[in-house]
Amino acid sequence: MNVTKRSYDAVIVGAGGAGLRAALQLAEAGLNIAVLSKVFPTRSHTVAAQGGVAASLGNSDEDHWHWHMYDTVKGSDWLGDQDSIEYMCRMAPEVVYELEHFGMPFTRTEDGRIYQRPFGGHMSNFGEKPVRRACAAADRTGHAMLHTLYQRNVRANTRFFVEWMALDLVRGPEGEVLGVTAIEMETGEVSVFQAKATLFATGGSGRMYYASTNAFINTGDGLGMAARAGLPIQDMEFFQFHPTGVYGAGILITEGVRGEGGILRNKDGERFMERYAPNAKDLASRDVVSRAMATEIKEGRGCGPEKDHLLLDLSHLDPDVIIRRLPGIREISIRFAGADPVREPIPVVPTAHYQMGGIPTLYSGRVVAPKNGDPDAVVPGFYAAGECACASVHGGNRLGCNSLLDLLVFGRSAGDSMIEDIGKMPGALPDLPRDAAEGSLARLDRLESQKDGESVHEVQAAMRRTMQEHCGVFRFPEMLAKGVAEIEAVAERVSRTGIGDHSRVFNTARIEALEVENLIEAAKATMMGAANREESRGAQARADFPERDDTNWLKHSLWYREGNRIDYRPVHLKPLTVETVALKKRVY
Repeated sequence: MNVTKRSYDAVIVGAGGAGLRAALQLAEAGLNIAVLSKVFPTRSHTVAAQGGVAASLGNSDEDHWHWHMYDTVKGSDWLGDQDSIEYMCRMAPEVVYELEHFGMPFTRTEDGRIYQRPFGGHMSNFGEKPVRRACAAADRTGHAMLHTLYQRNVRANTRFFVEWMALDLVRGPEGEVLGVTAIEMETGEVSVFQAKATLFATGGSGRMYYASTNAFINTGDGLGMAARAGLPIQDMEFFQFHPTGVYGAGILITEGVRGEGGILRNKDGERFMERYAPNAKDLASRDVVSRAMATEIKEGRGCGPEKDHLLLDLSHLDPDVIIRRLPGIREISIRFAGADPVREPIPVVPTAHYQMGGIPTLYSGRVVAPKNGDPDAVVPGFYAAGECACASVHGGNRLGCNSLLDLLVFGRSAGDSMIEDIGKMPGALPDLPRDAAEGSLARLDRLESQKDGESVHEVQAAMRRTMQEHCGVFRFPEMLAKGVAEIEAVAERVSRTGIGDHSRVFNTARIEALEVENLIEAAKATMMGAANREESRGAQARADFPERDDTNWLKHSLWYREGNRIDYRPVHLKPLTVETVALKKRVY
C-alpha cells in the first residue's frame, strides 16, 4: 500500500471540546495545523454534555476559585494533583467569559448575567453548603459549546480532516513524538501526518462497558495508541458511574436535574440520599450517589418488577422550570423512558460515564512518562487534553461540570504549550524513521489476511460483559480476580479478530476492528488497576478494602502494555500559590 506523507507544524487528533479549543489557539497564532476526526466535529461526544461548566463567577451565590479548588480536591478523594487543580479553578472564570465572547448562548439571569445552577459536590466556603457554580445553556451546554468552538475555528480557517482515524503514534530514536499514522475512511488511504507537535484529544473509553452514557465513537483510541507506543496510562481504575442513566437505555440524565430540585426516590417513595449524605443529599458527589443507589437496589428497595432501578422525581417542580431549563431532558425521558417528568418520575440506574484516568500530563498539557528517576519526564512533541488525558484534576472522582471546564482550560493550555515549544524548534521538520508506518500497515494487513477470525462484535460484547460484571460500582476480590483472567482472554481473542468486508471505501468493519484493538487496552488498564489498588478511594470501591489508605496508596497508578505491569507516580500535593488542601475524611 502506498503511504502519503503530510507535513504540518501541529497535528491534533480529536475535534471535541479540547481539540477544538487547542486548534483555535494554534490557528489564531498563524500555525499550519491539521485536525483529524472520526466524525464531523459537531458530532463529537462533547455535544452530549448537558449540565454546565463549573466556574466561580458568583452570579447567583457568593463564590471563590479557592472554594472551587477545595471542592475539586475533596471530590478527587485527594488523588488529584493540586497544582493542576488550582490552575484549572483559577482559569475557570476566564475561559467561561472567553467562551461567552465567542458567542456561546448561555442561559441568562433576569439581569442578563450567565445563569448558574447547583451541581453535586460544589459547595461554598470550603464545604459549608451547596453553591450555584454550573454555568449552563439550558440542558444542552456541551452542544452550545461545541458549535461555538467549531464556528470560531471556521473563522480561523482551521484545516479539518473529517472521517479520518488515527492509527498509531510515530516516535523518533530518542522517544520524541513526530506525528501519527491515519487512515481515511472514504478511500482506505493511509497517511503519515508529520508534525513538530502532536496533541491527543480523543475522548474517553466508556464503550468498554455494557451500559454506558458514551457515544459509540468513545473507544479509547488515544489510550490504545499511547499504550502501543510504550507509554503508560494513569489511574484507569477510577471509572465514574453516573447515578442517573435512563433505565434500560443508559442515556444520560444530567445532574442538573437534581440541581434544579429533582429528588431520587426508592420503591417506598423515600428520599433515600438523606441517609447517605445528610448535608448534600441528592447533590453529593457522583461516586457517593451511585454507591447509595446500588446499595438501595441490592437491599431490595429498587423499583419495578425486578426491583432493579430507582426513580428521579421532578413532579413537585414548577412545570415551567422543567420546560425552560430542562427541555432536552424532558424530551429524552418521554422518548426513551416513556415518562413525562412534568407528571411522573424518570426510571434511572447508575451507568458507566467517565474515565478519570488517561495519558499522564502536566497542567501545561505536556505528556509525561517516568524516566531515569524523574516521574515527570516530558515526552518531547507530545501533548494531551480532555478525557483522554490525566492532568490529574479529577483524581479518584470527577465533580460534575468539571469535565467541560477541563476541555476549555487544558485545551487552551496545551495549545499555548505547543506554540511555545514549536517556537523553540528549528525551521525544518525532523526526519521520520524509515519504518514510520510499518506497525500500522502490519495491523491492517493482519485484519485483511486473518483466516477464520474471531467476530469483532462477539469479542466486543465479551469485553463489555466482563467489564460490567467484574469492574462496576462495587468491586469484590473474587470478581476482580476472575475479571483479570477474563479480560486477558478477551485480549487474546482481539488479536485474532477478522473482518468479512475487504473493500477500501467506507469499510466500517475495518474501523470497528481497529477501535476494538484500542478499547481492549483501556479495558486491561482499568481491570488491572482495580485489582491492584487495595483500597477504596473515589470511584474505586473495594469490598475487601473498604477504607482509603493514604499510607500505601496516595499515589498514581501507571499501567504499561508491555508485560501488563503497573508502576506508580507521586501525587502533586503542593498547589501553585496557596496552602495544600490537607488530607481529611471525605464526607458529604
